[in-house]
Amino acid sequence: MKRREFVRTAGGATAAVAATTAATGTVAAEDRPDFEGYLDGVDGGFADLRGQDEVEVSVGAEGNGGNLAFEPAGIWIDEGTTVVWEWTGQGGAHNVVTDEENTDFENTHDLESDTVDEEGFTYESTLEDPGRTGYVCTPHRGVNMFGAIAVGDDVPVVEEGPDDGWPEDVGQWGVPIHAHWVGIATMFGIVLTFVFTFYMLKYGESAHTGHGGSR
Repeated sequence: MKRREFVRTAGGATAAVAATTAATGTVAAEDRPDFEGYLDGVDGGFADLRGQDEVEVSVGAEGNGGNLAFEPAGIWIDEGTTVVWEWTGQGGAHNVVTDEENTDFENTHDLESDTVDEEGFTYESTLEDPGRTGYVCTPHRGVNMFGAIAVGDDVPVVEEGPDDGWPEDVGQWGVPIHAHWVGIATMFGIVLTFVFTFYMLKYGESAHTGHGGSR
């Protein structure tokens, strides 16, 4: 490769690396309803489902040590949205009942389904009033089969900022990439590129070509 071609290539690579750093260095902040720790340690995830007239939650999804989860466990919906809980038929008999024992907030909605293990069974409720509601599968309360709903925009929220540290669970180390290390590695690559470019400009394509440049 000629030196001018190399310089153009190196310059393009450096710009690409810098652009990648800018793209991966931060994570956009996101607001979520504040369920005051009710879903801590609960599998099933969270979904912002505002803008939909009807949403579905699986009952008996994989999680909590078996098919013992609501999925998504936490949802955020608009006022007047109909929530349909659909049973997977896995994990034994389940139900959906407003949890008056463990929530640190006042529940807005009364939920109470039958306890069944039938695949395809559904329970639905149209939630008109704004607020928060925690619910539970009573047969599996002991394994954290909990769910929670936030209705409307006028609910307490917590701001989810950038991930600025390693996961608390050591078993997850290496899955996310720490933003600081990404930046350090990228800067090292940029500096190394400039050093190599300087060497090529000064000594040519290899150490055996001398100072006369490429042949």
